[in-house]
Amino acid sequence: MFSSSSSSSSSSIRTSSHHEPPALNLIPSLPDDVALNCLARLPRSQHPTLSLVSKSIRSLLSTPLFFNSRSLLQCTQHVLYLTLRSHGSSLLWLTLHQNPLNSANPNLLVPVPPIPSPSVGSAYAVIGHMIYVIGGSINDIPSSHVWVLDCRFNKWQPGPSMRVGREFAAAGVIDGKIYVMGGCVADTWARSTNWAEVLDPATGRWSTVPSPVEVREKWMHASAVVDDKFYAMADRGGVAYDTRNRVWESVGSELDTGWRGRACVINGILYCYDYLGHIKGFEVKQGLWRELKGLDDVLPRFLCGATMANVGGNLLVVWEGIGGGKEIEIWCAEIVVKKDEDGELSGKICWSGKVHSVPKGSSIVHCSAVAL
Repeated sequence: MFSSSSSSSSSSIRTSSHHEPPALNLIPSLPDDVALNCLARLPRSQHPTLSLVSKSIRSLLSTPLFFNSRSLLQCTQHVLYLTLRSHGSSLLWLTLHQNPLNSANPNLLVPVPPIPSPSVGSAYAVIGHMIYVIGGSINDIPSSHVWVLDCRFNKWQPGPSMRVGREFAAAGVIDGKIYVMGGCVADTWARSTNWAEVLDPATGRWSTVPSPVEVREKWMHASAVVDDKFYAMADRGGVAYDTRNRVWESVGSELDTGWRGRACVINGILYCYDYLGHIKGFEVKQGLWRELKGLDDVLPRFLCGATMANVGGNLLVVWEGIGGGKEIEIWCAEIVVKKDEDGELSGKICWSGKVHSVPKGSSIVHCSAVAL
């Protein structure tokens, strides 16, 4: 598969319209397609050093060809993107840079270009190397706009607008399509009809998802996709949408009462952080919550603003720590989660530490993991 794609690597590199074309002979004495095969396998932590080797390699690292080759070789790695709110409506976008060779600061959040039109209460969805930022209010008016961050090059571009404006909507990705629901008052025909929508990125079009009247009165505070079902927790009873059978369902009482705050899904288990300071996992098929054990002596008792993401099968938790003076600290911990034969959940810390400092009054908005 790769050889057929890389056979035209030289011409693809030469004709890149977005970057200065690198010279041939990426690695002396090796054909360019073989050199590309080798370079694409190196971990992302080595890319900054790799870019210093030559101008041609530095240019290669910023081409679609390089990222496509990593994907074909199954050498992609999951990268964390974090959104922070600072000074009212100002949004900071950062990505986690991991450099094991830097013993002083092996894990740091580094800034990426800010979203062109920041809003409050946007929904987020990830497809491939793209982060979709959906709706949100601008000057207290719900927006239908969508912005898309191409994480390969950290560049923003406008996406297809929704049929109605939304703020604090629920969003999830199933079979490569983005589903959104809620975030609007169903007080008009358009808002009622389009209370739930789905975007097909292949066509760039939003379509209406028919929804019963009783669910349109709900306001969402959290969402996740588990076993191809879109779960959205509401202020008065959560709902689930089976996209394959196009059926709406109510959420069981165990999930409804136990899900608090932001969550993520790993191996079919939904993890969230509760107000008592516990990370818990919920198995939908069993309808049972279990505490993630083994972290009591490692993590702080309470994780303020805790946000979670599935980073390559590991649970990455981000929270706000107490800083000095006029700053607060942003901390991260990467956790390997396991389920034993009795169904008990346990976690082991891979690493944990401070990754950034921000002015007091800032808060964590969202985090996403993207494969690059």
